[in-house]
Amino acid sequence: MRKLKNIKWMLFFMACISLLTGCLNQNKDANKSSTTTDGKTVLEFWSFWGAGPRREVVQELIDEYNSTQDKVEIKYVYQPWGDIWTKALSATAAGTPPDIIVQDINTVAQRAEAEQSVDLSQYIEEDLEKEFYPQLWDTVQYEEGIYGLPFNTDMQVIFYNKKLLEEANLQEADLPKTWEELEQIAHQLDVKEGESFKRIGFYPLWNIGSEVWSLNADNGISWFDENEAIKINTPKKVETFEWLKKWQKYYGKDTINNMEADFGDGMSDPFISEKIAMYANNINYYTSLKENAPEDFEFGIFPLPAKTASDKNWTWGGGFALEVPKGAKHVQESYDFIKFMVSQEAQEKYGANSYDVMANRLANESLLEGDMLSEEDKIIYQMVQDNFDQTVITPTPLSAPDYLNLVKEEIDRIMIDGKDPQEALKKAQESVENLVQQNE
Repeated sequence: MRKLKNIKWMLFFMACISLLTGCLNQNKDANKSSTTTDGKTVLEFWSFWGAGPRREVVQELIDEYNSTQDKVEIKYVYQPWGDIWTKALSATAAGTPPDIIVQDINTVAQRAEAEQSVDLSQYIEEDLEKEFYPQLWDTVQYEEGIYGLPFNTDMQVIFYNKKLLEEANLQEADLPKTWEELEQIAHQLDVKEGESFKRIGFYPLWNIGSEVWSLNADNGISWFDENEAIKINTPKKVETFEWLKKWQKYYGKDTINNMEADFGDGMSDPFISEKIAMYANNINYYTSLKENAPEDFEFGIFPLPAKTASDKNWTWGGGFALEVPKGAKHVQESYDFIKFMVSQEAQEKYGANSYDVMANRLANESLLEGDMLSEEDKIIYQMVQDNFDQTVITPTPLSAPDYLNLVKEEIDRIMIDGKDPQEALKKAQESVENLVQQNE
């Protein structure tokens, strides 16, 4: 019996060795570049665009690139949102990374510091940065290196229903330029039946967060300034949360929560279904309206209003960069594809199909001035031209990579628990200061 048991353990041990050897061989094989029948090296390009106009135009650009050179073939690999970066991190650690990947533009420096991406500066022409918006180019730099190229970005704006504006005897010239005007016009657009709101003119925290309004109020300064000084507990940010609480009190938490519970996509979208007259959103929400709104649905866009008439109308943008993960075998060839994807021509094609704000400013200017878009569709790129100087990008500080959880915890205490804004922001400031000290 003991002998039989020993044999079973030996067989189990041999199976484990076989399985481990197979995994090692698989990783070893994965490190070997595959080639096509005509000798091209296959490079994997990972992104999260799995369907719709963005996925289609990316594939068109890949096909175009593959047909115009005989060195490599780009293979598109879709990874679901939320999974892509975890998988990429694991693959990079295992020495089997993708060749090119779409990454969050605000965390480029973090990956560079962690040696998870490749410094591309030796491949980059000296004047290439002139094609990009300065605040985007800043995000891909770490120390003396360039660790990716900006691909696209965005901008937070407000969409409005033209019909509802007319019904309230308002003209486009009346669109708000300050927070005070925004409140006044929003309440003119409200529709109330008894004690219930049938329609809300505007609520500032649907789709964009309090951090956007905070930097809008505070001279474009987010939770950290450009020198990584902590700027959470400032007078203007305290005023911002007092203002947001005022909106919450006016409509009531129950009204806000009930309205949010009914939000959906397509025709049930609250802006399309006219439950909301003005709707803050990312500028590429335009794509959803083009796809889902009825033909007679007329809308416009205006920038986030300034806090006061003497302030600028600051807004926020995020976006993505294209990087080569550490350990990729064909860096020059990967960079060549990245350079193609951020070229003016490729970015024009992508923008014309997605209505994204492209990182290449020349592409946005061409979309505005050229004939690839209708005059109606150019509204996006006119907004970009008029307002991108006031668009703030907020790279995550290396001194406190996880600070946002601490800030959000106190914001929840303000907006959900009713905590005094000054007390909560003071606590958030102290918590982040402690975090920075711990990371020194």
